[in-house]
Amino acid sequence: MSLFDDDFYSTRVSRRTRQDDRLGGRRTAGWRIFSTWQVAVVSSLGSAAAVAVLFSLLSGGSAPKHEAKPALANAPALVETSERIISASEKVRPSVVSIINLAEQTKGHQADNGSGDNSGDSLENASLGSGVIYEKKNGKAYIITNAHVVSGAAEVQAVLMSGDKRKAEIVGEDAISDLAVLTIDSKGIDTVAEIGDSDKLRVGEMVIAVGNPLGFGDSVSQGIVSFLHRIVPVSLNQDGVYDWEQEVVQTTAPINQGNSGGVLADLNGRVIGINSMKVADTGVEGIGFAIPIDTVMPVVKQLIEHGKVLRPYMGVYTMDLSNFLDNPSGTDGSDPSDDVPKLTLPADVTDGALVLEAVGPADEAGLQTNDVITELDGNPIRGTMDLRKYLYNRKAIGESLTVTYYRDGEKQKLELTLTEKDDKQ
Repeated sequence: MSLFDDDFYSTRVSRRTRQDDRLGGRRTAGWRIFSTWQVAVVSSLGSAAAVAVLFSLLSGGSAPKHEAKPALANAPALVETSERIISASEKVRPSVVSIINLAEQTKGHQADNGSGDNSGDSLENASLGSGVIYEKKNGKAYIITNAHVVSGAAEVQAVLMSGDKRKAEIVGEDAISDLAVLTIDSKGIDTVAEIGDSDKLRVGEMVIAVGNPLGFGDSVSQGIVSFLHRIVPVSLNQDGVYDWEQEVVQTTAPINQGNSGGVLADLNGRVIGINSMKVADTGVEGIGFAIPIDTVMPVVKQLIEHGKVLRPYMGVYTMDLSNFLDNPSGTDGSDPSDDVPKLTLPADVTDGALVLEAVGPADEAGLQTNDVITELDGNPIRGTMDLRKYLYNRKAIGESLTVTYYRDGEKQKLELTLTEKDDKQ
């Protein structure tokens, strides 16, 4: 039995058809099939015409216009992401340099020239990093890098993308912001980086990191922006005690040793951050940090103008009171001695900045060793980090400062005038 009732679609052959074939009726069968095709064609054409007329009436008689439109209003035409990465890389890479920190060789590691006086080359590679050329003027090319990349250097060299190695001069460095500015001879340098706007970054935006990871040089990696304003505690003197906080952009773009000071760029090839640090721990991947370029450029300006960042100076060397109370025998775990201060404090005073030494404005105003600072201008101070943040973020050189402190168990106050720290202090 057929799925259809008509002979046109059926595999069955009717008795009449078989009889017509025997009677020479092929012409009649052929006419029947031809007539069916005619009906189908005419019917299709009629239906199409009817639909066209109906559509024309509904649309006011005008034919529809097909125009390519962007996915978002006023958005640029979409470009394949991989092509944008390639274009951004080609734009920014020529401005990124490798930084070599050369330090004095220690005794016993100097090259013996055969005469026994070890008077050969006295410099050795101490560390590798990255930097970016952002400006050319007066025959010099200016490079931004991290302060820790050039810290303690006896000599600094910059290696261009072409492999050309040039001696670099340190214009200024600032440990607080972890930024430094270098200069090299600008001869033959045609490309400088375009500075972007980190305030316009969005979480999830794709970025690229360009630098000198592990000494490989001219390396590009990609990732996304994970967090815009991450606050990361840092130890400025690398003693394991957090005494400052850095606001950074968190990214998944790999930032390995040697990437520090390199570029974090958007897909337009604009610099939106200076790669600074990463979380280095077992099982941790894809957590790197860059200093936002909007934070970088004001510091760079001061480093060029003054060779340093001008900040208000109070004149105290401190440690966190809580750290002292947790280890009253000394921060190094040594046995108690006469040098360890004997503090007398109210039971509820467990946070503050313990003064280890007072100099300059603090000394002149009357602060002494073993005083415990608990407030500045009425704002609570829990330790050294709070003290620095208040001074650097909310005060200026020449302003007065009200200090609340405890001495021999008594709460006292004094005022001092903040000054500019000179090179000897």
